[in-house]
Amino acid sequence: MARQFQVYKGLQRPLVYRGFKGKYIYWGVGSLLAGLVLGALTMALVNMWLGLIVLIAAVAGGLVFIAAKQKQGLHIKARPTGIFIHQVNFKNLSRYGRKTSL
Repeated sequence: MARQFQVYKGLQRPLVYRGFKGKYIYWGVGSLLAGLVLGALTMALVNMWLGLIVLIAAVAGGLVFIAAKQKQGLHIKARPTGIFIHQVNFKNLSRYGRKTSL
C-alpha cells in the first residue's frame, strides 16, 4: 500500500512582509537605509531639524513610491502601445505540412 503525503502548496508563492512582496521588500529596506543616510548627512552638515524633515520625507516618499510600483505587479511587464503589422512570408507558407528529408 502506497503512503500518501500532504503537499505544501505555498512553496511557489513570493515572500510577503507587511504588505510588501518579493523584490519590493528589498526595495523597502533600501529606501529606509537611503533615508537614514540622507537624514544623517543633512543633520551633520546643515541642521538637525532639516535633517529630521529630510529623513521623514525620504523614507515616507520611498515607501509610498514602492507601494505604488508594487500595484503594477511583481514582475516587469512591457505594455507596448500601437499597431503592429507582421509580414507574411509566402515562400515558406507553401512548405507548411510537408515533410523534408534530412
